[in-house]
Amino acid sequence: MKLDLFVLRCSDLRASKQFYEQLGFSFVEEQHDHGPVHYSSENVGFVFELYPLVSSESVDNTRLGFSVEGLDNIIPDLDLVDQYEFGGKHVYIVQDPDGRKVELSEQKP
Repeated sequence: MKLDLFVLRCSDLRASKQFYEQLGFSFVEEQHDHGPVHYSSENVGFVFELYPLVSSESVDNTRLGFSVEGLDNIIPDLDLVDQYEFGGKHVYIVQDPDGRKVELSEQKP
């Protein structure tokens, strides 16, 4: 089994796009038929989409984790919440623009 699609609802679509681009995602703007304009990324082996939050919805408490390249270069620009060691890796916990916790560790070659 593998992950094929992951969709996040975001209160500030552009801010979320910028945040996840810092982690290495490349997004394109999309709109299907009369649906909302959203952003889609397929450069990591699955489809990761950012959709606008519908007024009747609230932001979820989803927690994400990514292994990224050049972590030391991007951490200073992010909202660092916590950090810990696990399995020989240093893991940083940051927040996305909607307050979701995102765990980041260094991608090893």
